[in-house]
Amino acid sequence: MQAGSKRGAGTTWALLATLALGACGSMRFAGGLPPGTPIDEARRAIGGPTGEHSLPGGGTRLEFAQGSFGKQTYMLDFDPGGRLVATQQVLTEANFATIQPGMTRDELLRGLGRPVAVFGVPRQGIAVWSYRYFTGDCVMFQVSLSDAGRVTQTGQGPDPACDGPNGRD
Repeated sequence: MQAGSKRGAGTTWALLATLALGACGSMRFAGGLPPGTPIDEARRAIGGPTGEHSLPGGGTRLEFAQGSFGKQTYMLDFDPGGRLVATQQVLTEANFATIQPGMTRDELLRGLGRPVAVFGVPRQGIAVWSYRYFTGDCVMFQVSLSDAGRVTQTGQGPDPACDGPNGRD
């Protein structure tokens, strides 16, 4: 019985190590593509983006939402000629501060990417988009969007992933 337990534990550790290495490999792209990389080459190297947005001036922004619990979204910006000019992880408090009432849904998507969760508040005529990010607290950045697709307010709310017997208080 004990030998089987050790074998099971070894298999578990091997699986966890493989998953960790895979996660590191998928995250490596953020700094791994040099400026000037063609957009088609970036798509092949990274895989399919989770979003694609037009930039002012004719460029393209590719969105790659990933990470544990959706806490990372990388944006890769390409000039009008399709060459990489910038890469950044956008789910940060500094970027959240740029989201202002009156912004459009498309501007929000271009700035932060897709939300990890959306829920409607029909009585108020809004949808709340929630973004997880790395923080010491168990909160999410939340954006309220009107039925017309405009940001009405922003703030923080509790992260439901923290609820339950394994959650943080």
